[in-house]
Amino acid sequence: MNISSIVVQVRQEYVDEVVEALKAADFCEYHFHDKSIGKIIVTVEGEGVSEEIAKVKKIQEVPHVIAADMMMAYSEEELEKERSKLETGPNIPEMLNDDSLRAEDIVYHGDLKHKNLGF
Repeated sequence: MNISSIVVQVRQEYVDEVVEALKAADFCEYHFHDKSIGKIIVTVEGEGVSEEIAKVKKIQEVPHVIAADMMMAYSEEELEKERSKLETGPNIPEMLNDDSLRAEDIVYHGDLKHKNLGF
């Protein structure tokens, strides 16, 4: 599952109309708008990037929308890959997997990969 935030740009006089259209749409979820700058924030969900892009294109087709651009994206698949790297990767200092080490005893020197932490 992917989730992305979309910033929708419209002229100030059309913000209310576009907000109502996006709230009623089945392809995005409305979250916030700032009428003074003509920006609306929505999110889209999809099984993959292609589904999200199709939904962004639908947003772009809403009357009075000047632009709709993805700003932030979340992918469960990417998250799981990164979690796996953290759990199995050799770059994790052994001390971070030491359950007997108390957090208040850890001294951070700015780079955990290349410092001798004295543990």
